[in-house]
Amino acid sequence: MIVLDDQLEDARIQQAIARWYKGTVIYLKDLRPASVIKDDAVPMLLRTIKQPTFVTLNYIHFWGKIHADENYCVICMLLPMARKFEVSALLREVLRLEEYRTKRQRMGAVVSVRERGIEEYRA
Repeated sequence: MIVLDDQLEDARIQQAIARWYKGTVIYLKDLRPASVIKDDAVPMLLRTIKQPTFVTLNYIHFWGKIHADENYCVICMLLPMARKFEVSALLREVLRLEEYRTKRQRMGAVVSVRERGIEEYRA
């Protein structure tokens, strides 16, 4: 399951990912409807579902700050909002890499996607 952060709440992005991703693609707000979800609540919400991959453009609030956990994967993209429609293609590239190809391989990773490349830290 791919969980898209609030900035990516756009049906076009969700549909673009759903075209190539075989699993479910949802928005973070779907995990706790009708409420405001603060950044510090994200790990708890991700633990309520099985092996999610959380994708965010909120780079400064998540990269290096969110705890790596074996129950989920976090992909932080350093990308301006004006380029948010590139998320599907970038995510697909990341998930094609050997170390992130399967859910089992990527669980526990917090991944930084920047123009200079990909970094990670793990649980």
